[in-house]
Amino acid sequence: MNANMKKILERYRNVLMEILKYPEGELAESLKAFIEANVSSDLALLPDPVSQEVSHFALDVIQPRVISFEEQVASIRQHLADIYERNQNWKEAANIARLYLEVDDPMQAEAFVNRASLLQAETTNEQLQIYYKVCYARVNIIHEDERMTCLRNALICTVLASAGQQRSRMLATLFKDERCQQLPAYAILEKMYLDRIIRRSELHEFEALMQTHQKAQTQYGTSILDRAVFEHNLLSASKLYNNITFEELGALLETPPLKAERIASEQSHREDRGRGARVDGQAHGGRDDTVILQLD
Repeated sequence: MNANMKKILERYRNVLMEILKYPEGELAESLKAFIEANVSSDLALLPDPVSQEVSHFALDVIQPRVISFEEQVASIRQHLADIYERNQNWKEAANIARLYLEVDDPMQAEAFVNRASLLQAETTNEQLQIYYKVCYARVNIIHEDERMTCLRNALICTVLASAGQQRSRMLATLFKDERCQQLPAYAILEKMYLDRIIRRSELHEFEALMQTHQKAQTQYGTSILDRAVFEHNLLSASKLYNNITFEELGALLETPPLKAERIASEQSHREDRGRGARVDGQAHGGRDDTVILQLD
């Protein structure tokens, strides 16, 4: 910024500081007049750096009273957006959805598209409607790699979730999605959906996909994955047996009998639709449409 531009900028700042000294009754109108002058077509002819500096300074000063000057602040921000857009500084200009899209930030763009959707029906401006539809379409364009990443994460979270109706619905949705067949964890998904027993030796590939926080230990010293697979295997076993000793259950699920008893008992408390009882070391399971082996 050259010396002449600095002088112009300093004058604007001085004017604004003088306005702030006005009595309360005159302050609002004076500030509005200053802001309107700042974004007027005449001031827009000033070099962008000067107009940009003045605009930012005005926003900083007005911030404590922003509620009283919403319309004027919006004008300043739009003026700044025009400056940034002219200079292809998309990130700074991105107060509207289409500019967020220019910097490949669809998440932020989506927020503004959603806000615009509330107002879109109120305008008859055809150009604005076209802008809205273009932005809406672009926000929903997600690269295939990103889709597969989301799908993989959804699969991992579903497998790790506690047994129940919600997980069953997610398993069905994912299993019916043909793209899941391309994922390394598809074999686990298939066995869970089809209620087949999952062996510990089959989990190595799935474990490699998990993030660090997903490998946390439960209060009993087992991993989240081990617990989720045990619960699944318990449900699968209930399709094979009406009653079974805990020793046999432990052998089937590759876990000590006492641990099998404890987790089975805990699961029975979470599911109150089945009915069962422990008698002489045996588990008698009552099964409903969800086919769950439950113990009291």
